[in-house]
Amino acid sequence: MPTILTTENKLAMKDFVYLASQSPRRKQLLEQIGVRYELLLATPDEDAESLEREIPGEAPLTYVKRVTQLKLEAAVKRMQARGLKPAPVLCADTTVALGRVILGKPENEQDAMRILKTLSGQTHRVLTAVAVASGRRRDLSVSVSKVTFAPMKLSEIKAYVASGEPFGKAGAYGVQGMAAAYISEIQGSYTGIMGLPLFETAELLKNI
Repeated sequence: MPTILTTENKLAMKDFVYLASQSPRRKQLLEQIGVRYELLLATPDEDAESLEREIPGEAPLTYVKRVTQLKLEAAVKRMQARGLKPAPVLCADTTVALGRVILGKPENEQDAMRILKTLSGQTHRVLTAVAVASGRRRDLSVSVSKVTFAPMKLSEIKAYVASGEPFGKAGAYGVQGMAAAYISEIQGSYTGIMGLPLFETAELLKNI
């Protein structure tokens, strides 16, 4: 994949970054701006899911920052433990919130139905934190966007859940997929809603 050279507002990458994420959307978005990457994924013996556990009463912004920082440090340790070539490490976390209520990834069909019923006809926030580690340096940025869902009929929610698209996604939907048919308004970063805000990501990488 191409590397974007340093001209005007373009991003310079001498080598590559480690992407500590399984998300195909984050890979796609990095490729969109020409960032070369290698995956740095957790092994089955790592309890990666525990990093995303909520603390009761924690605000969504505090939560998404904390989780992203935990993921970043875990990825840095992973790179060091595997004896990999040193390179910047990038990770991100996306949180969907209605007020102070965090709507995470659905556990099953019933949970996906519950989340989508909650979002139907409402405006919610999508918070995506992206963090980069380079040596001892740590930089983090947060993108906050607003998404408005039109009212959804029960039959529409059932059909969307049956498609399988809600699973593995915060808020039980993907803005780049079939859910777009029910999104009436977006304020903020489309790529941030997808899972990796490209402006913020590019700025972080340029700073290192």
